[in-house]
Amino acid sequence: MNKTAHRTGPVWERESFDRLIRSESDLQEKFQYICRNPWDSGVVRENDDYPWLWTPETSRRGAEKSTRGACAPQTTRPADEVAITEISLSTLVEYIDWSPFFHTWELRGRYPAIFDDPVVGEQAREVFADAQTLLGRIVEEDLLTARGVFGFWPANSIGDDVELYQDDDRKEIVARLHFLRQQMVKPAGQTNYCLADFVAPKDSGKRDYLGGFAVTAGIGADELAKKFQGEHDDYSAIMTKALADRLAEAFAEYLHHEARRAWGYGKEETLTKEDLIKERYRGIRPAPGYPASPDHVEKRTLFDLLSAESSAGIHLTESFAMHPGASVSGFYFSHPEARYFAVGKIERDQARDYAARKGVSLGEVEKWLSPNLNYEPENVGGASGPR
Repeated sequence: MNKTAHRTGPVWERESFDRLIRSESDLQEKFQYICRNPWDSGVVRENDDYPWLWTPETSRRGAEKSTRGACAPQTTRPADEVAITEISLSTLVEYIDWSPFFHTWELRGRYPAIFDDPVVGEQAREVFADAQTLLGRIVEEDLLTARGVFGFWPANSIGDDVELYQDDDRKEIVARLHFLRQQMVKPAGQTNYCLADFVAPKDSGKRDYLGGFAVTAGIGADELAKKFQGEHDDYSAIMTKALADRLAEAFAEYLHHEARRAWGYGKEETLTKEDLIKERYRGIRPAPGYPASPDHVEKRTLFDLLSAESSAGIHLTESFAMHPGASVSGFYFSHPEARYFAVGKIERDQARDYAARKGVSLGEVEKWLSPNLNYEPENVGGASGPR
């Protein structure tokens, strides 16, 4: 970098530090900062010198759309349309990814290597031991309840939307999912992704499917935490919610495994726990409100399809946050090339198109997608999303 900039001396600021990404808006802010850094620091002087550069001007150029959906393999119909699952906590313990647990306590490192960290290792071991004690009690006494639901529907994409059908006749549309596309400059031949790319287009003649799920391990968590708080044991109250979160994520991993088996292509999987944590399997399960599908409002469609509130005991607030808090929901995509990505910033033209596809006002879209807007909306009122 010094050679390119014709300079000498340290490259990095001495005051540089690590920072946890705590929210979608935080992620977007850091993403744009990193993309603009070569320009702002003077390493790049012309936009064309750095094809990965993000600016308001370059983002409007767009990029190639993906044609992956058109190449989607013929997918067999999943075994079950909708399944309701209540599962023992002891089963979920085997699926827990412990690394994020330590982030709750602001301890940096991956499990189990964190135990040998010279700075936080001792504290990590102590917190983990306390977690095992409380987790054992939760499992033994059934202090929390895990409940979930998942389903599959015949599906085809139309542009950046996905139609879901009542049955394989594909005549009656039961729901339409709306997705957003990346709007950024990428090197030639690379794709601006949209989740609809991973579902076979309707005009391709291919019969594809899409799944959805909602799980919770937080039924009883608020009551248990309040009990600890009443005993002036805030540490155990926080630990309860941290463990409920881990169990909910473990449930999502477990149910995705079951969904792949029900779909057919996952029947022969022989994956280790490490394989599951590193997602060494076919397909993805993106969640509404997260980078690949940043609109929280799409949860309403998913919950209606699954009857998640009555089936799994998970409710949506007015801002589309899930309650209990230790809950996870999302879509199942089976395409072999399906991948996670961040939509990032979008322009007014896509916001208008998205509003038209959803049949709502531009202002309504701007309210919920405010962290993703690459322009100043004329008039936005109300909340910007779950808090």
